Order: sequence, then C-alpha cells, then structure tokens
Amino acid sequence: MPTVAKPVPSPSAALKAMAEGETITLTKIEPAGALQARNGKKGIIFFWRYSQGTTSQRLPIGPYDPTPGHVNKHTPTAAGYSIAAAIKAAEAMAVQHVTAKAEGSGMGEILEQQKQAKAEAKAQQEAAAAAAKAAADAMEAAAKYTLRALLLAYCDYLQSLGRRSHTDARSIFTLHVFDAWPALAALPAKAVTDEQIADMMRRLHEAGKGRTSNKLRSYIRAAYQVAKAAKSKPSIPIAFKAYGITHNPAAETAPDESANKADKKPLSAADLRTYWKAIESIPGIKGAALRLHLLTGGQRIEQLCSLRTVNVTASTQPETITLFDGKGRPGKPARPHVLPLTPAAAKAMQELAPAGEFALSTEGGKTRLSPFTLARWAQDVAAAAGLQDFQVKRLRSGVETMLSARGVSKEIRGRLQSHGIAGVQDAHYDGHDYMPEKQAALETLQAALEDAAGKVLQMPKKAAA
Repeated sequence: MPTVAKPVPSPSAALKAMAEGETITLTKIEPAGALQARNGKKGIIFFWRYSQGTTSQRLPIGPYDPTPGHVNKHTPTAAGYSIAAAIKAAEAMAVQHVTAKAEGSGMGEILEQQKQAKAEAKAQQEAAAAAAKAAADAMEAAAKYTLRALLLAYCDYLQSLGRRSHTDARSIFTLHVFDAWPALAALPAKAVTDEQIADMMRRLHEAGKGRTSNKLRSYIRAAYQVAKAAKSKPSIPIAFKAYGITHNPAAETAPDESANKADKKPLSAADLRTYWKAIESIPGIKGAALRLHLLTGGQRIEQLCSLRTVNVTASTQPETITLFDGKGRPGKPARPHVLPLTPAAAKAMQELAPAGEFALSTEGGKTRLSPFTLARWAQDVAAAAGLQDFQVKRLRSGVETMLSARGVSKEIRGRLQSHGIAGVQDAHYDGHDYMPEKQAALETLQAALEDAAGKVLQMPKKAAA
C-alpha cells in the first residue's frame, strides 16, 4: 500500500500544540536562517535562528500575540508579534546578517556594536542624570547652606557649649546681617567674600559703631573657623561640614583698632566705699544679691546670675560657690571658677535662700535672676548715692584697682576675677586651686571697703613653710 503523508500543521496550529519547554522551527527565512518559537513559563517567544561559521545562534524577536484578527498583521502590537510580523522581523535580521557577512563580519559584530551603543547611551544617560543631580544638590545647598544658616548654626553651637555669648552673637547677626543685608545673608556661605564682610563692617563704622563692627567681624570669623575646622576636628558637629567652607573670608578683613581701646574707668576707692555703704543694709534679695556681687570680687553679672544651687557649698570651710566662665576661645566649654566666701558673703548667700535650680532667683529657683535686673538695681543704688557716670563694669575694674593698691598680685587678681589664666602653664601644669590666696584677697577687699579712712592695707603674708 502506498504511504500516506501526514498533513503538515499550519504554524498557528503548531504553536497552539506546543508543550511547555518545547522549541519548534516554524519556517525558513530568506535570505538566511529560520523562525523558531519556544514555549516558556511566560508564554511563547519568537526567535530568529542563524548560523555563523560552525555555530548557530538565536536572537529573540518578541512574544507571540495569539489575538484573533492579528494573525496576518505585519507589525507588532502592544501584546506581541503575529506569525507574519515575526517572519518580517526575522527577515530584517537575516538581511542585516547577510549584508554584514558579505563585508567580512556578520550578526555577531552587529550585536556587539549594538551592545556598545547601548552601553554608551546608558553611560551618557547616567552622566546626564549625575550632572542633573549635582546641579539639583548645588541648588539645594545654595538655598540651605547660606550665610544666615551658618551664623545661626554657630549661635546654636555656642549655646550647646554653655557659652552665654550666643545671645550677643544672635542679636548682632539679626540686626547687622539678616535685617541689614538680607540678600547677602541668603547667599551660600562658601560664596561670601571678604569684601562683602568688609562692607557690613563699614556700614557700622560709618555709623560710629566701631566696637560693634569689630564684634560682628569677630563672631563671623569664629563661625567660619568652626565650619572650616569641622573637616578635621571631631569635636565639632558634623553638620558644619555640609557648608563646604575651605576659606575664612572674615579673616581677610581688618578690625578697627581705634575701637578696641580699653574703656578703663574703674570706680575710685572712695566711690567703691560709697557704693558699699549704700548696699550694706538694703534688705531682701536686692541687697543680698548686690552684696554677694561686690564681696566676691565683682564677678561677671551674667555668670553670677547663672549660679546654680547645686554649686553652692555650705558644708566646706570656707563656703564656696562655683561659677562657669564661658569666655575664651570658640569651641571651648565653660571653665569652672570656684570662689571662697568671706563670712559677710556667706551671710548674703544665706539671705538669698538658694533653692530649686538657680541660687539667685525671685521665683524659688525656677528661673534665674535676670542680669539686667541686677544691673538696674546697682545703677539705681549708685544714682541714689550720688555716684556720677556709674556703670556696673566699673565695679569690677574698681575692685581690681583697689586690690592692686593693697598689694594683691596681678596673678591672684586674675584668679579671683577669672581672667588671664588660659596659658599652657595654667592649663597643663599648675594644679593649685589658689583658694587660700583668693580668700585672703576677698578679706582684703572687704577690709578696704569698710576702711572709712582709706588706709592702705597689705595682703597677709604666707606663713613660713
């Protein structure tokens, strides 16, 4: 009997009959290769299969779109390729291959070129994206890391260190930078020039405020120095690194030397005695606070009003108070400043009845006595006593002058009033607390205040070792 040939299934029927994981050849492609299909987990995918040398390769065309009505479409749809569209795509690949082969290469070289082109395009896209991000970051930094932001961050930094100067710095920055130069304050901090800072200083100088001009320069210079040092100094908050400061423009400006002259007008010994007599019998917290201030050597009012109850020791002999001196180099914490109390000063401290957090308080220690209040009390008393041109700072310089006239050495005066003791020797070698010397100096001060005749008294000599 003659053999009956089995009917060859149509490509669409062959695709429909495929099992998962099966690969079939659908038709030959002119001028080279064949159209194949593979049924994978994601459905049927068309391939063009071709030979080059002794090897064969498959190039993916795309997924099969079995939607009715798309069978004879020669262009792919969003869902994929019809058989006719897959044949057309395979023919285009075959023509590329044969043409390239005639020129001595082939589809392998074409694919490599396409791969390189894609890589170059991707690299260009990534470079463009990186450039766009850098530009966006620069714009963000320009808007965020401004001169205003740097100066405020510096004030916050001072405050975190317990430096009371942060209030003075904030006031000066607000008045003479933010309000006076808003456009300049909005510039990126690293873009500000020395000429622009000099212009800010010049405005104050021409207004007759040379001292304020110098203070503005000093605070701006310190702010930039902190940001500049943040890269190599771990004790400075890392947030300062974001400003990118590599140059300190304020350091290139020059201060007004004539405005830095010392205002040396200490109260005379006679005026100090008049003031002492005026406050000696004032009752209540007012009199006690004024007496404590004078009898401890004219301490800085800001520091005295910040005295905390825990830093008042009544159990030691002599009794002591510990203030914290925040003056000094930027970035340094406040330095403990321990003072002995004479019996009269201890009595004044007792009258203040320290309780709660703050020792000098009108609210039981909840809040501290305002330095402005204490200064106003002193001024009112001085005015009532007939003292002309009185300033609280003249009490401090008057005390030092009175002690100097009575033989108290410059070193002991500095120890008593917490100034001039920041050298290497004091910081690293001298461990003596100078309590006996400070006690003797305060006793000399009280004796001089109570000496109506103004007789010069000498410091008690140390006993022989």
